[in-house]
Amino acid sequence: MKITYLGHAALHLEIDGAHIIVDPFISGNDLAKDIEIDALKADYILATHGHEDHVLDVETIAKNNPKARLVSNYEIVQWFSKKGIEGHGMNHGGKATFDFGTIKYVSAIHSSVLPDGSYGGNPGGFVISTKDRCIYIAGDTALTMDMKLIPETCPSINLAVLPIGDNFTMGYEDAAIAAGFVNCNKVLGCHYDTFPPIKLDKNMAKAHFKSKNIELLLPNIGDTVTI
Repeated sequence: MKITYLGHAALHLEIDGAHIIVDPFISGNDLAKDIEIDALKADYILATHGHEDHVLDVETIAKNNPKARLVSNYEIVQWFSKKGIEGHGMNHGGKATFDFGTIKYVSAIHSSVLPDGSYGGNPGGFVISTKDRCIYIAGDTALTMDMKLIPETCPSINLAVLPIGDNFTMGYEDAAIAAGFVNCNKVLGCHYDTFPPIKLDKNMAKAHFKSKNIELLLPNIGDTVTI
């Protein structure tokens, strides 16, 4: 499983030949100016919630990859279906199997509204599992006790993708606690530096995670991590 960081909360996953784009916010992110959005391959597009900094480029990627399916909550999938984008709607606690593995839609504490002000449903996160790997993509969220249910209901987590920028989501201190809740000692940090309120002191974040015996990955935009 290869995970390429596309900036903010956007990711490109490659799993057994399937290409999955998560929370695409690229064209509006100056820090991701070197990412060629039109070159991105996608069989699936995952959206954790409806905020523009997570769905801005869904339409562009879907247009460039006409067979791609959107996976998100029911409300977001219905909203994009009116734009001609095929999707698979989910809701909290449910799971569905695709050709690359299984996705479970799990709880997140945040807000959610679509770019035109439409109701975006409840925000969520994804647990993506294959026959030998499992990752947790938390989405935008506060620290929540619901995270403790993930090890009880999902395969062992190999990598947790957690927001660490604070202000709009949990900061790195709470994210380290979240890693403990999901029993994962390797974290890929996201949702930081894009806007002034979420500027991150990377050295402090890394030191804090190290003090908890948790590995914090902060790849440069465009870098790939393999698990």
